[in-house]
Amino acid sequence: MAGNRFRYGQWRGGPDPLAPPYDVREAVDAVGAEVLAGGSLRESLRDLLRRGPNGRGGLDELAARARRLRREALRRGDLDGAVTRARALLDQALAAERDELRGRDDDGARFAEAVLDNLPRSTAKAVQELSGYDWASEEARRSYQQILDGLRDDVLGQRFAGLRDAVRASADPAAQQRMAEMMHDLNDLLARHARSEDTTDAFAEFMRRHGEFFPEQPKDVDELVDVLARRAAAGERLMRSLSDRQREELAGLMRQSLGDRLAGELSTLDEHLRALRPDLRWGRGERVRGEQPLGYGEATGALDEIAELDDLLDQLDQEHAGATLDDVDVDAVARTLGRDAADDVRRLRELERELRRQGWVSRDADGLTLSPKALRRLGGTALRRVFADLTAGPRGQHDLRSAGAAGEVSGASRPWEYGDEQPLDVVRTLTRAVRRAGPRVPVQLAVEDFEVLETERRASAAVALCVDLSYSMISQGRWGPMKQTALALSHLMATRFPQDALQIVGFGRQAMPLTQQELAGIDPDLEQGTNLQHALRLAGRHLRRHPDAEPVVLVVTDGEPTAHLDPDDGEALFHWPPLPETIEATIREVDRLSRYGATLNLFMLGDDPGLRRFVDAVARRSKGRMFTPDPDDLGEYVVSDYLRSRQSR
Repeated sequence: MAGNRFRYGQWRGGPDPLAPPYDVREAVDAVGAEVLAGGSLRESLRDLLRRGPNGRGGLDELAARARRLRREALRRGDLDGAVTRARALLDQALAAERDELRGRDDDGARFAEAVLDNLPRSTAKAVQELSGYDWASEEARRSYQQILDGLRDDVLGQRFAGLRDAVRASADPAAQQRMAEMMHDLNDLLARHARSEDTTDAFAEFMRRHGEFFPEQPKDVDELVDVLARRAAAGERLMRSLSDRQREELAGLMRQSLGDRLAGELSTLDEHLRALRPDLRWGRGERVRGEQPLGYGEATGALDEIAELDDLLDQLDQEHAGATLDDVDVDAVARTLGRDAADDVRRLRELERELRRQGWVSRDADGLTLSPKALRRLGGTALRRVFADLTAGPRGQHDLRSAGAAGEVSGASRPWEYGDEQPLDVVRTLTRAVRRAGPRVPVQLAVEDFEVLETERRASAAVALCVDLSYSMISQGRWGPMKQTALALSHLMATRFPQDALQIVGFGRQAMPLTQQELAGIDPDLEQGTNLQHALRLAGRHLRRHPDAEPVVLVVTDGEPTAHLDPDDGEALFHWPPLPETIEATIREVDRLSRYGATLNLFMLGDDPGLRRFVDAVARRSKGRMFTPDPDDLGEYVVSDYLRSRQSR
């Protein structure tokens, strides 16, 4: 409309409605912060989903709600309500019958009173004995029949939801006949399905004839089995949850109310369903307590809800190998916890999928782990933390200006000389030719036209970083700084000094080479032992694989050597205090590295006198250096030492 005025401004109505529900990089950084603080990589990723982005809407919050609902369901009422109701109706029938008999003065009335007086105390047995009794009171007859009809309707209505909307299983013989035919056809269908026969046509015919009993409208036999098996399992759990006496009473009443044919078909149906779905909680009872007596349908409904909550808790726990959020049944979450909880699960699924789609995480047999892309970001974060503590100034520039083919282009060029192996500078070569001979095509090249690119040869190093993985590292708060240091050094070498070769060697009772990803995810070695000998041996192998590089070995440890490899079988031998054999074996590896020309620098964490004596002796023997940094300064010491050594080269 003409004359309207519109003004636009910043949104002030709460959170930005167009903002994504999560920040993927923020999530990765949160995981990285935990890893750099010494946390487990897999546990940190798992905790991200358990807490949820921004600390809300995670799996733990949903699981807490499910547990609360489960506790409420366990207090819903008395599972023996069906038998209690039957007892009350029986007492009502007997009272009405006795009132009627007292008004009669004949032998038949006295005989009937004797029958009533000698009924078993068991409700089920009393109902059975009264099955052929000729009731004198019409009110008593109705109360007795209500016991049978009510329980039969409850049992069959619980198993077949369509009874509530189609035909009720009453005393009408035609209705019972129809129920029996449906269950017979159902058992035949399930038996064929169990034999792996093609039941497509048979299922369609079954639904055409009996579909009114199944308002869920299952699409195939598997869906039909799933619907029926869960209800049958709930009925079995009800029986398991009762005491022996209560179970006997209810079973007897059910046989009496259903009749032989229906009871037989129902028993056969349960056998088929148990065989087809053995994974359901068939044999598990629950201690449901409460004031309100629950009928058969209410009791099985409460137990079915508890079982569904148990399944949901298993899915939310994500404990089994290879678990993903796709395992969580969102429909079950919506049914039990509400739509908002289902939305939280969908958001977590999106976050997990987005982390994988953008390449931040990958999945292996053990679950989620950070991808190389995420580890590079993690290493960059670690390096920035280290550099933040370094003093301003040169960061170890170590260029040696010399012409050589194996260097990096400097940007300058010079005339070609006989024997040069540098790449040609094509642009300057053609420019010189054009200037000499003029702009003629084709361009004629002469020897004096050629120019070559100058390169810088950078000194390369082979670096072995040996890090202590013993349990004392984490118990003394040194695990996080160690990880941060190794990741920072790895990132620095990969980005600024790619010609250098780094090998991280972790050592506990035994040593092993570690990738950046393995280091981020590794847990402390719970076995006792500090096998520095094995670590130095692996370091030597790495150095010898790069014979043209400057050999450097950096050792981070908080304990003197207490383990070495047996020369006979290669097994790790541990002993505390350290054996002379362990010290000798470790010193032999130190001497091998020294003869090879390696620089050996040791970073000692802690103030153990034995460790100090050993490290000092090794540093003097190898002409290396010993550092005693605080754990928080470890990264600064190691990176600075590496840069200083690169600068000197």
